[in-house]
Amino acid sequence: MDFEDLGLHDWLSNQCKTMGLKKPSGIQENCIPHILKGEDCIGCAKTGSGKTAAFALPILQKLSEDPFGIFALVLTPTRELAFQISEQFNVLGKPIGVRVSVITGGLDMMQQGLDLAVKPHIVISTPGRLADHLESCDTFSLKKIKFLVLDEADRLIEDDYGEQLETIFKVLPRKRQTLLFSATMTDTLQQLQEVALNKPFFWQQPSEIATVEQLKQYYVLMSADVKDAYMMHVLDMYCEAHPKSSIMIFTSTCKYTQILGMICQELGFDCVVLHSLIRQKERLAALAKFKSNQAKILIATDVASRGLDIPMVDLIINHNIPNKPKNYIHRVGRTARAGRGGTAVSLVTQFDIKLVHAIEAEINTKLDEYPTHENEVMKILTEVAVARREAEIRLDERDFGQQKEINKRKKLIQEGKDPEEEERKRQKLMKQKFRKHRAKLREKEEKLKQRNTDDLPEASTSSSLYREQRLSKTQVKNCRI
Repeated sequence: MDFEDLGLHDWLSNQCKTMGLKKPSGIQENCIPHILKGEDCIGCAKTGSGKTAAFALPILQKLSEDPFGIFALVLTPTRELAFQISEQFNVLGKPIGVRVSVITGGLDMMQQGLDLAVKPHIVISTPGRLADHLESCDTFSLKKIKFLVLDEADRLIEDDYGEQLETIFKVLPRKRQTLLFSATMTDTLQQLQEVALNKPFFWQQPSEIATVEQLKQYYVLMSADVKDAYMMHVLDMYCEAHPKSSIMIFTSTCKYTQILGMICQELGFDCVVLHSLIRQKERLAALAKFKSNQAKILIATDVASRGLDIPMVDLIINHNIPNKPKNYIHRVGRTARAGRGGTAVSLVTQFDIKLVHAIEAEINTKLDEYPTHENEVMKILTEVAVARREAEIRLDERDFGQQKEINKRKKLIQEGKDPEEEERKRQKLMKQKFRKHRAKLREKEEKLKQRNTDDLPEASTSSSLYREQRLSKTQVKNCRI
């Protein structure tokens, strides 16, 4: 089937060919005709399957038939994804002179207000910043939009965007088309399909495996103390074997992203970092540098795990194992896109066994062991440890993350709350959670004592809290198998 067969105009089909899109993907083939008919739509397909074009093409066709602004609103969870979607709209809609405005945090709010006042055809925004504009000015209106798109809908609906979405939905017209797209299907999206007033067309890519077939997935097992050294060893081996390849490394926190970036620079790896504690211009510059192949390595938090299309990424390294299996799916989806091959390596410690089992159950496939050389790791262990300590000291001298704490206090004061009192409540809650966790571990320990098994160490350690976690590398392997 060609794009013309889906009911698209010739100028759109020609634009697709110009972009190198020869045939529609599964989600495009199934969703575009129903969107053109005026139906609501929920689409779920693997990463890299062309979800953006699945909603951009029919929106642009409808816009060309009856152009006015603001015609469509697209909401996304991350700033980088918003800019990426705007690029696709601009390229596909060039023949009709489409006007696209990106409204995200980190940029000049006054300029964004002026951009909205001139009524662009397509507004692409993160929920927080758009809600701020709606509450603080009245220079634009969303009461006549024809399309509302939620990209990465599962994260928008299930994460902490409820208040902002409520503010936005209040000003939207009831008569509109609502399009929801995501790479992972969740119970929430399933419930929306069942309770929606206008019964939406629903399409989910049929597959037993949640990740793409071209993706090779591995794990490396090590003690938590030597994780950084193992990561540098894997990085060094891969760069030596594939000098032209691009690599993405995912970490859990902004601070550790910065630390790993400084370690890599210290050890001779040219890299850029991407996380929420750097300015938006620096984030876009880092992403542009990585996309243009000026830097071979991008170290990022999960802000880069959703929707970003960087075709030449060959290797994904998970420095930490995500708590939710669907976050793993989105991370590794940055490689092996649009039919290309790719590799994902996850660094697994003795504390991550259950998380790995949950991921394997979710994606319905087993991770293979990635070959490493322990003696080579031991050679660089001291060098990596020293580089990490120096990075931590330099960050502490810069008061890294202090601005985030200041902004948090400001927000609490604006809401009429006492920051010190809120901090005391948080600490109290954390202590309660810790006590519950410790009680569970003790209960587990008592049960383990009653079992006279040989594959677990005897209860002779001084600390009962972490007894279950003190397994040797061989025992961890046995537990995993």
